[in-house]
Amino acid sequence: MKNSNLITLLNPPTLVFGENSLNQFIHDFKTLGLKRLFIMSIDTLEDQLSSGIQELTAFGVKVKICNTLKAEPTFAEFEVILEEARSYRADSVAGIGGGSVMDTAKLVAAQLLNTQSTEEITGIRKLAERKTYLACIPTTAGTGSEVSPNALFVNAEGNKVGVISPYLVPDAAYIDPVLTLSVPTHITAATGIDALSHCLEAYTNKFAHPIVDVFALEGVRLVAQNLKRACDNGDDLEAKTSIALGSMYGGMCLGPVNTAAAHALAYPLGTDFHIAHGLSVSLMLPAVMEYCVSAAPERYAEVALALGAEPQASAMETARKGILLLKELIRDCGLPHSLSDLGIPEDAIESMATDAMKVQRLLKNSVREITRDDAVDIYHSAFNS
Repeated sequence: MKNSNLITLLNPPTLVFGENSLNQFIHDFKTLGLKRLFIMSIDTLEDQLSSGIQELTAFGVKVKICNTLKAEPTFAEFEVILEEARSYRADSVAGIGGGSVMDTAKLVAAQLLNTQSTEEITGIRKLAERKTYLACIPTTAGTGSEVSPNALFVNAEGNKVGVISPYLVPDAAYIDPVLTLSVPTHITAATGIDALSHCLEAYTNKFAHPIVDVFALEGVRLVAQNLKRACDNGDDLEAKTSIALGSMYGGMCLGPVNTAAAHALAYPLGTDFHIAHGLSVSLMLPAVMEYCVSAAPERYAEVALALGAEPQASAMETARKGILLLKELIRDCGLPHSLSDLGIPEDAIESMATDAMKVQRLLKNSVREITRDDAVDIYHSAFNS
């Protein structure tokens, strides 16, 4: 856990954080000389985007909005959207929405002028280039996709897989907490736990690194202190700003360190039962922590302190207090806290464990080795919690 190996941090060359930074995106875009902007977004943002789009149009920029994406994207959906962007002859792409929207926008920008097929770029560092300008503007505080090199899709076999490449780091990210004020409470809660998990899993990771540790612990602290406030009052801009910052820190953890077993075991919940990603992670994270804590009690104790725990007599006791606090936070934010709460059949656990074991790019990061039998036990724990 005292990793001081070579590390590379890849963040957007332009990173703007703060209230009404969407306006800064409009201002900055007008200086680029680009004329055909393709925006991936969602229909509920129409009112918030209208004045900025009018300003771009008046400046001579043609804008096409694609808001057809409704859930976690499949490669098949991506191919349709990519063809739409190509037919439009886009010279620039912006993703304004949650993680699925931004992930899709990132890959559209990469593939617009690339000759590689989707199959050829799937995996780690297989994408050869991106020639199209790309900006990302999150409207949820959770995925951190706006600053990460990752884009996740469901393939033809129904498995969630990644395209991971430095070329997927946007040219610019604009993180405007105001855009998160209209987000429903259950989405604020689930995406907030997802943001927290990015930080937590990076800190308690086999490949944890001192540089990323700084982002990770502060991200845990920011989300833990402010998520219930944000869920209790969706207009609490101070709380939403803190969570947006924690989410950004989580995204910064994803490239150089990444997540681990909680995400790997969460994926089958999304692909098999269409449970939203953030909720899937919140269901699995406490059970994975309970399984892994014995392998790194000191690290989990530091996480517990960031979650708000008081120091106990030993690192292990402190760590376990942190797990209890996380469970309380999940409950306090109104999220389901067991697989049985969502009606997932217990007899599905065996197949989910089989699917989870395919996500070795994340399982290899776990501080405690996880076999298929271990995955079955963890799912049972999450089922009955």
